[in-house]
Amino acid sequence: MSSSSSKGFPLLQDLASYIPDSLDLNRDAAAKEYWFGCFDRLVLKFELQAAKSQSSDPSADARAAQFREHYQEKLRQLKKANVDPNDQPLTIRTLLELNQKSLRLYGFSDPWKEQKNLENEASLKKLPARLQWLDQVDDMNAKWTAIIKGVLAGNMFDWGAQAVSQILEKDAGFGLEEALERIQKRPWLVDCLEQWLERMKGPAHSCATIFTDNSGIDIVLGILPLVRELLLRKTKVLLCANTEPALNDITYEELNEVVKECCSECETINQAYHSGMLKINCLMPPRIAICSL
Repeated sequence: MSSSSSKGFPLLQDLASYIPDSLDLNRDAAAKEYWFGCFDRLVLKFELQAAKSQSSDPSADARAAQFREHYQEKLRQLKKANVDPNDQPLTIRTLLELNQKSLRLYGFSDPWKEQKNLENEASLKKLPARLQWLDQVDDMNAKWTAIIKGVLAGNMFDWGAQAVSQILEKDAGFGLEEALERIQKRPWLVDCLEQWLERMKGPAHSCATIFTDNSGIDIVLGILPLVRELLLRKTKVLLCANTEPALNDITYEELNEVVKECCSECETINQAYHSGMLKINCLMPPRIAICSL
């Protein structure tokens, strides 16, 4: 992590006008109704998770209930507020950041910490088998396709997604293989796979920046196999994570620990990590990263 002041992403054409959010809820009534409804329901699960994370504290249940009431009241205020054209966009990120601030307000800095640690440990045990399976795929198009599908499947493990959280709550055995089976058939909504496969036949990229998301299966079995394959092409990889927790997103500190653990399971990642070909950066200022890349 650099101690210097943070700078904008250098490949953005115009940093001043860049908006990382693709949806302004104040300009889309249907989307606003949908997303406010989602968060109003999800906060009930967040309340339970918050109380569970501090179960030894007799005040946890009361504080978790206060968090829920506070957050729901803020949602109602935002939903009913008069819209000024000069106002900042009301986005999904706004609602997520409000959730995290509300949790911290009532003493819950990282309600998913223990669960993240358990999921990271379980996923790391499965990493060697995943890498071994990928290495048995001789056709590079097929191998890259499997890696990309692994990235898509891994990203399902987001406790902030209502449909996914319901699946994970009902089926503790739901893992990468089960998630792979749920990936929609191609063509996907945004499908650039053919262009990617063609590009991978060309010269290696000099550097790749990956903005990490969820802990557990997502980072370990989805992203790290992608990282390894890029490293095998002699591409330098920058893994980026937030400094502060947000739901089950992996933090900068946790990402460092996961990669260090991974070094004992994968020599490619081990060499790259110690040589500087694989670097871990933190996102500053610490905000929820929703990037329209």
